[in-house]
Amino acid sequence: MAPIQPKAAPYRACTQIASLGDAIAVPVAAADFPETRLRFRNDRWAAAVGLDDLSDEDWLRHFGRFDSLPDNLPQPLALRYHGHQFREYNPDIGDGRGFLFAQLLDGEDRLLDLATKGSGTTPYSRAGDGRLTLKGGVREIMATEMLEALGLETSKTFSLIETGEQLHRGDEPSPTRSAVLVRLGHGHIRIGSFQRAAFERDDGFIERLARYCLEHYYDETDVADPGPALLNKAVEACARQAAHMVAAGFVHGVLNSDNINISGESFDYGPWRFAPTWDPSFTAAYFDHAGLYAFGRQPEAIHWNLAQLAGCLRQIGEAPPLIAALERYPDLYREAFTAQFLWRLGFASRGAEADHALVEAAEKALIASGVVADRFFFDWMGRPALDEPAYAADAFTAFRTAAAHYAPARSRDHAYWNGNGPCSMHIEEVEAIWAHIADRDDWAPLHAKIDAIRSMGEAYRR
Repeated sequence: MAPIQPKAAPYRACTQIASLGDAIAVPVAAADFPETRLRFRNDRWAAAVGLDDLSDEDWLRHFGRFDSLPDNLPQPLALRYHGHQFREYNPDIGDGRGFLFAQLLDGEDRLLDLATKGSGTTPYSRAGDGRLTLKGGVREIMATEMLEALGLETSKTFSLIETGEQLHRGDEPSPTRSAVLVRLGHGHIRIGSFQRAAFERDDGFIERLARYCLEHYYDETDVADPGPALLNKAVEACARQAAHMVAAGFVHGVLNSDNINISGESFDYGPWRFAPTWDPSFTAAYFDHAGLYAFGRQPEAIHWNLAQLAGCLRQIGEAPPLIAALERYPDLYREAFTAQFLWRLGFASRGAEADHALVEAAEKALIASGVVADRFFFDWMGRPALDEPAYAADAFTAFRTAAAHYAPARSRDHAYWNGNGPCSMHIEEVEAIWAHIADRDDWAPLHAKIDAIRSMGEAYRR
């Protein structure tokens, strides 16, 4: 299933979150920043929610000073949730440096949230300052643009505004510049939202929250047994999320249960990386010492988080249908991963058995050979027969044999496929782009990279 593309629509406020009352969030105020300098506005997605005609001045007023949008939430809301963080349960978290700012409908009539990162302290900030480094915001732009181009359902970086403060961080040179980011996403209800309600034994709210998610994220109403209904939908969506992340060569870095969206949309990018080679042990977070969220373990991590959701939903239903829903995950993941891998190769399906064999051969070849993953997909896209020395090694024999029986699913007539090589986003380039901004306030390389990424996305959609 291809990700939804932006479709122009008028502005339509739709504050459905109010129906959940105080149990889901607490009202908060945004920080009063020393300055607001617009660094990025995503007019492609702003058009989808009717906000692309805002002047830069009004954009700064709404997304830097957080004046309410018309007929929308009168005050920002910091969401309340718990979560497992690296498998350790933490009841002391929630939106500590962000809030839900607005809800609206897009051109596909989906309920979307505008939510922040770095907008100031909340009751859940603990010892944090509630701020975001400018580098963190720039990195999130790069992650979301790249993932969207590679076919993932991801939150969209909607706005990035520099805020004129000097921040101190232990994991990067300090002091460093500050920013506030706004992301557009298909909801911000997390597995951790259910965990908090379960922790407090609020069964009535668990049911209300499940019905809210079914109605607004899955178009399901009047469901007799909302627990299994929601878990089945979440298992399907999150299996697809895991499959698409791995097919993209992406490592999220922190797949805690408070970072798993009930809609299956990937979001909240901290120490992410794109794996340069197909290395299952590759990690993104320097603090992930055990490799819990390594590249090859991401499907397992998301499945484990879904099991925590099942435990919460057990408070409003029976166990057998929840267990049955969880048991669907491995097959759903394999099906989605195979389909997405073929999409990146540009091969037309030959049926489940042949497709699985092809993908298995490709993975084995990539692991054994150490070939750069992006290069592999770029070279083979739409070319089931390819005679190049890099793929003549024995490691690729099984893959070459299987690929020869496939037909192209799309052509290579887009200019991107005739360029010098793939558009990648490895850590060296991320750091180089940031260095231009940090050292010379030169934003041209970032904007050029966004253009290149979007060109790649267009090529994949042909």
